Amino acid sequence: MMKKSLARDVLMMALATGVSRVLGLVRDASIANSFGATATYDAFLIAFYVPQLLRQLLAEGSLSTAFVPIYAGLREVGEDADRFASNVLSILLVLFPVVCAAGILLAPSYVPFLASGFSPEKLDLTVSLSRWLFPSIALVGFGAVFMGILNARHRFFAASFSPVWFNVGVILGALVAAPHWPGLPIFGLAAGVLVGAAGQTVSQLPSLRRARFRFSFTLLPLHPDVLILARRMMPAVIVLAMADINLLVDNKFASYLADGNIASLQYAMRLFQLPLGVFAVSIGTALLPRLAVADVKGDPTRFRRYFSDGLAATALILVPATIGLLLLGDHAIRLLFERGSFTAADTARTYAVLISYSFGLLAYGWDYLGVRACYALGRTAIPIAGAVASMAVNAVLDAVLVGPLGAPGLALASAIAGAVDAVVLFVFLRRYVSWGLLAPRLAFIGGGTLLMGGAVWCVGLALPDSSPLVVVFVPMLVGLLAYGLFVRATPLWRLLRRSEPAADEAETASQR
Repeated sequence: MMKKSLARDVLMMALATGVSRVLGLVRDASIANSFGATATYDAFLIAFYVPQLLRQLLAEGSLSTAFVPIYAGLREVGEDADRFASNVLSILLVLFPVVCAAGILLAPSYVPFLASGFSPEKLDLTVSLSRWLFPSIALVGFGAVFMGILNARHRFFAASFSPVWFNVGVILGALVAAPHWPGLPIFGLAAGVLVGAAGQTVSQLPSLRRARFRFSFTLLPLHPDVLILARRMMPAVIVLAMADINLLVDNKFASYLADGNIASLQYAMRLFQLPLGVFAVSIGTALLPRLAVADVKGDPTRFRRYFSDGLAATALILVPATIGLLLLGDHAIRLLFERGSFTAADTARTYAVLISYSFGLLAYGWDYLGVRACYALGRTAIPIAGAVASMAVNAVLDAVLVGPLGAPGLALASAIAGAVDAVVLFVFLRRYVSWGLLAPRLAFIGGGTLLMGGAVWCVGLALPDSSPLVVVFVPMLVGLLAYGLFVRATPLWRLLRRSEPAADEAETASQR
């Protein structure tokens, strides 16, 4: 079951996720062209906040994260994992309609709390959009379980590719439905979200059939591991709720700033999440079932090697990505978004926000990996401690920094809060890290990043008056070439070639 290379699985997921993220940028560019950084799009983002929050709490975040170790463990010991998955899906078939109905009916109650700085007209629009968007929770919720089943079976590509269809739906909503929608075009965008959410779930069904997953509707009796799933989900729900409370606090402060600041936070977050989503999430997703099986087998050496390789691989991508965002972020924003309703002033404001977010890129990548290591170990209380510390730091820094810095201050608060979360996690996880392996790799990564940054900066100086396309892609390609050659010539190349940690146990022993 563990014959596949970790690097191969990460590469397949990164490829699928990369397509999705590129389409995500096309989606955001389409939205920027149609709606810009305006009051209407601010209303859409707030309206989508609660559906997105509950998708994380009840589906893509907590459910998927807690589901995979249990399902993979059942398969490893030869039990009927599909009966467990069928029981979970049956419960969701009953739960999600109730959640959606409650969200639609209660929209006038929670929307004013989320955006207390909005005018009455803007609040009314936000309430209406919330009611349109709420059913997306159910549509994506089932897809989250499908994704967990496929990931636990090491079928990563189809699950990672499924968000492509969500982006396609939103693009169609922005470019096709919105211009022809009677009344406000923003409702065409909402319709595109629903179409995309349905596509994300339905697209995984062929892979489930090929994997021979067997579903049978069963509510009672509950599978014994459903209760374990519920217990493990509760800490995950708390962690995700605290993370989303951070976003809620950011948006609440931003709602008192000028129109467009919430949108600038959103556009900058999209670029910030591009390397996170393509690589950090791919690495964490590929590692989770492996870490879970290593723990079930009682193999701490294998667990430490997987975890240390994951930390190094995450840094290998995210450290140079941080420098790339700082050096090329303004040109990338101009290339992607500055057209139609998106102005040069929007570009400047969004880049200032992106700079602040960028300082937390590696911390968020390691945080993602650390949380999954905790769930593989069954130590679900550790992420709660990190999330509590992060939430407190974010709230205090939001209040301190929003006055002098505006929206970039809110982004900087988020970056610092992410770093605090990562530190707390690794205080508890330090004995699961092979520091003798990780530290030299980090030193090489730092040297390679300096080389790459110098190459990008020098090429950028030679192209001062070129088009945004040239100013973004030529320095980026030169920087990637310089960094790739450096990695190939150093021990970092062995990290990319490694298949399974058991193949190098002698080296592990010598390095510890």
